[in-house]
Amino acid sequence: MSAPAPSPLVVVDAEPLPRQEEVLTEAALAFVAELHRRFTPRRDELLARRAERRAEIARTSTLDFLPETAAIRADDSWKVAPAPAALNDRRVEITGPTDRKMTINALNSGAKVWLADFEDASAPTWENVVLGQVNLIDAYARKIDFTDPRSGKTYALKPADQLATVVMRPRGWHLEERHLTFDGRPVPGALVDFGLYFFHNAQRLIDLGKGPYFYLPKTESHLEARLWNDIFVFAQDYVGIPQGTVRATVLIETITAAYEMEEILYELRDHAAGLNAGRWDYLFSIVKNFRDGGAKFVLPDRNAVTMTAPFMRAYTELLVRTCHKRGAHAIGGMAAFIPSRKDAEVNKVAFEKVKADKDREAGDGFDGSWVAHPDLVPIAMASFDAVLGDKPNQKDRLREDVSVAPGDLIAIDSLDAKPTYDGLVSAVQVGTRYIEAWLRGLGAVAIFNLMEDAATAEISRSQIWQWINAGVVFENGETATPELARKVAAEELAAIRAEIGEEAFAAGKWQQAHDLLLHVSLDADYADFLTLPAYEQLVG
Repeated sequence: MSAPAPSPLVVVDAEPLPRQEEVLTEAALAFVAELHRRFTPRRDELLARRAERRAEIARTSTLDFLPETAAIRADDSWKVAPAPAALNDRRVEITGPTDRKMTINALNSGAKVWLADFEDASAPTWENVVLGQVNLIDAYARKIDFTDPRSGKTYALKPADQLATVVMRPRGWHLEERHLTFDGRPVPGALVDFGLYFFHNAQRLIDLGKGPYFYLPKTESHLEARLWNDIFVFAQDYVGIPQGTVRATVLIETITAAYEMEEILYELRDHAAGLNAGRWDYLFSIVKNFRDGGAKFVLPDRNAVTMTAPFMRAYTELLVRTCHKRGAHAIGGMAAFIPSRKDAEVNKVAFEKVKADKDREAGDGFDGSWVAHPDLVPIAMASFDAVLGDKPNQKDRLREDVSVAPGDLIAIDSLDAKPTYDGLVSAVQVGTRYIEAWLRGLGAVAIFNLMEDAATAEISRSQIWQWINAGVVFENGETATPELARKVAAEELAAIRAEIGEEAFAAGKWQQAHDLLLHVSLDADYADFLTLPAYEQLVG
């Protein structure tokens, strides 16, 4: 099929960046414009449908598997397309943003897959959006190196057969890219990230024996998966590569998607590579959707909600069963620990927890799992090696013993834990520190020995909001109120000022972060995504 006539060029409204002309070519922008023209109207309809569904959940305080798609779930004959060789063994995946140093370190990490992240681990400054694309192009052409200006250490790629396979994650459907407009309106960030990456790299990746592989974030329904599938079909025809070359792994990180896992795989079946269990965004989605549901939906401190909580166990086991029934990979959650260079005892305890978590996932039937730091790759690898041996995956473990009722996925009150005052303090601390870094253009941030991303800030502010609106009484007798949240936030701001010094405090965006956290935590009108008001304040 010949490419259609290009639409008028997207207008670039940004300060020029070095080498941006290599990414923002006339042909690439014409492709992004065509994606926008064809698919943004459906994206808009699906965002409106999200709001309608949220209103229905507010009215009923329940969810169920969809009756209108029961036939798809009952039909045992369909499977997703077989995995390409480069994605057949995914036992350890490392995640992170696409800055130059991370690109090299992630590819060299020993992990089977690198999730190259333009979403939650990347603040969407224009520099991050464009230069992240440059870095991936350079990596595939083996024209990438990096010298740390502080240490003088030089980084370069290992031989090709030792590099991780890249699975790129574009932004979610809700975010716009203000620097690219078409007919006077911004282009969705998802189409910008996908479009530029696919246009420049699809054929190059095929030539390398791999392909254009994607993680799809924040998906809320099978209709959103259908939209992505239609985009893949169009894009493959546009650049002239075979249908089915694209592969997509969908993050089941919203509570509504958990009820549509089979339908999501079905819609993407010619392009589906698997599903992933994303923990923090999943909890954030539960709070967001059931915030009117009363005390039985109130979550305890985020660190008390482990993957062994009954409702989380129902979610992950259903995911494994669903994936393996349909021939797809089931990918587990994140080990976010960042090893300390100073405290061996902290590392020892954390490594034991990571090992136990990965042992559990491998034992449950997952085919792989995520880590945030190269030092965790060998730990996760050992857990999966012990179960998989020489096999690339364990899709043959069908987990037909798993039976999950609709209510099991939202049985929040099955967890024997309560919100604590320390949990409130932690939510304020982590939320403030993360948002401050995000406003400076950093999306993946080490806080208290954990690698945090935007999902962290979302669960932090959501818990503050939920506890206040539910009138939670903490174990110390204090009630969660706006006044208490302001008091804790003021104390945290003063503590940060004392910790880092007046000069560093003034150079940062601490007051701005404090104010934004309180705004999204206390506003009666709960913001769908923290990154929407935050993007308005992001410079660059």
